[in-house]
Amino acid sequence: MIELKNEEQIDGIRRSCRLLAQLHEELRSYVTEGMSTAQVDKYCYTFIKDHKGTPAFLDYMGFPATACISVNEEIIHGIPGKRVLTEGDIASIDLGINLGGYYSDAAQSIIIGEGDDRLKTLNRVTHECLDLAISQVKAGGRIHDISQAVFKHATRSGFGVVREYCGHGVGLSQHEEPQIPNYVSVGPNPRMRAGMILAIEPMINMGSRHIKHLDDGWTVVTRDGRPSAHWEHTVLVLEDGVEILTAL
Repeated sequence: MIELKNEEQIDGIRRSCRLLAQLHEELRSYVTEGMSTAQVDKYCYTFIKDHKGTPAFLDYMGFPATACISVNEEIIHGIPGKRVLTEGDIASIDLGINLGGYYSDAAQSIIIGEGDDRLKTLNRVTHECLDLAISQVKAGGRIHDISQAVFKHATRSGFGVVREYCGHGVGLSQHEEPQIPNYVSVGPNPRMRAGMILAIEPMINMGSRHIKHLDDGWTVVTRDGRPSAHWEHTVLVLEDGVEILTAL
């Protein structure tokens, strides 16, 4: 069931999203070469707790960290640890905050140092996919309008679109209906209605769309070992458009 949020709930979710947006903004200058992914995770945990929130991912279905930090060939659900970020890496950082029972969700991909031109293009196109997807959000539109926007731009740019994982509703819990694929599937295609809150998250691979799972039970990587990028915003459907809740 897709739950429409009332004004009180929207206000609470908006506060959670603003806090998450602030954390992502700080990470852009904090994350540097030579830092371990565990250090990044500790920074996120401390920031959330200092602002009276709870890390939404920590212990969710057994996940052992505050942030999902996925580096290079890792697509999503990377577990922070001893891996050290080096020049030319791309680190996708996915975070959620529970602030007084209201949930936010957002991700960004950060290139460490310069990165090569192809990696920069992958990251730019993935961000453009997110922007194009958000431009399709409005009351009366269909979920597949979002999906098509992502898929067309990514594939025209020569990249692979991950199909096994997708965006989703969010706000009163970490994952809600509807599911929001990044390709046009044969699944449900509900109309968007004012009051829906969605987490839209393109996951785009430099090479093939195909994935595999590591033995840790969480980390998802590209099957061909090439890099992946991941961008996500939480958005509110309005009668006449959209509000990006996780943008400052």
